[in-house]
Amino acid sequence: MEGLDEWLPPHSRDRNRLTDCAGIIPEIDKILGMAISKELLDILICPVCKGDLQLKEDHSGLKCQQCKRVYPIRDDLPIMLKDQATIEA
Repeated sequence: MEGLDEWLPPHSRDRNRLTDCAGIIPEIDKILGMAISKELLDILICPVCKGDLQLKEDHSGLKCQQCKRVYPIRDDLPIMLKDQATIEA
């Protein structure tokens, strides 16, 4: 469908072109931005100890700096439930 790109927002057009080259550009999310926005990270806190959260390097979860709980990220949404968290050293 030629001309479809003009109806998409610019960031969607770029993502579609770049994800077609996923084997060539393995770190696509670092180029286009994180799945979790900086603004969201700034306001989220650990629901257990109220500590600061940091995005894990592999983008699989948010880790509390105080109690070391890791809250998983599924479908680009952090699951901020105590019973879903794991504890890492």
